[in-house]
Amino acid sequence: MFMFNSGAEWDNAKKLVEAGAFGGKETPVYAAAVIGDTVGDPLKDTAGPSLHILIKLENILSITLLPLFITYAIFQ
Repeated sequence: MFMFNSGAEWDNAKKLVEAGAFGGKETPVYAAAVIGDTVGDPLKDTAGPSLHILIKLENILSITLLPLFITYAIFQ
């Protein structure tokens, strides 16, 4: 989850600087934001969605097997 969220935040930070915050383009802040976006894009585009699919799969599997768990549960 950290990879997905941090990649999106670095991308949003670059867009914020492009919009004029912190001096806008042609500043060292913008150069740093571009480097951060270069690191953030692979995290956002590859690692994040693959983890998101895994989390969805775990949820679907647990919901599918829920009747089995309830049927054979040992209640005390």
